[in-house]
Amino acid sequence: MQRPGRALARRGRGGRVVTAPELLALTLRVEAGDRPVRAIEALAALVVNRARLAMAGAAERERFAPGARPGLAFPALLARALRAPFLFGCWMPRHPRRAALLEAADRQDPALAICRRVAARAVAGALPDPTGGATHWHAAEVLPGWALGQVPVAEIGGLVFYRLATAAGPARAAA
Repeated sequence: MQRPGRALARRGRGGRVVTAPELLALTLRVEAGDRPVRAIEALAALVVNRARLAMAGAAERERFAPGARPGLAFPALLARALRAPFLFGCWMPRHPRRAALLEAADRQDPALAICRRVAARAVAGALPDPTGGATHWHAAEVLPGWALGQVPVAEIGGLVFYRLATAAGPARAAA
């Protein structure tokens, strides 16, 4: 039986195998590694939310995990959700944080260790969701155009979270 997160293995820089938890940890390090642990956990929960929604049907799979085949294991869907267009700038080839993503993989620092622990919990299903089912986010210091008129469901550690309408129905207000 495979361990959680081992369903997806890619060759990274230098030919090393990169699993779904490692992809998530690297993303968390670059996007939120300098923020409080609660913010890192919230961002990981958002990725889990998107991967779970991708399991719901074809429209959700295409929206939240583009290119994923039906029946993919959860870690593989999570890895696809991580790399969905525009979710995390660090995955866009010309984005300034792209270099930081590649550098993070090659160094050992305390923030990356924290992100690895959070990622392992997220992939194993042991991470609570403090975002109320959020599917979108941005840093509090910016306001992207898509967020105009949207009601946040949570603000945690300088990150703002939203649950936008899905193909299955409209977003619900947070209780």
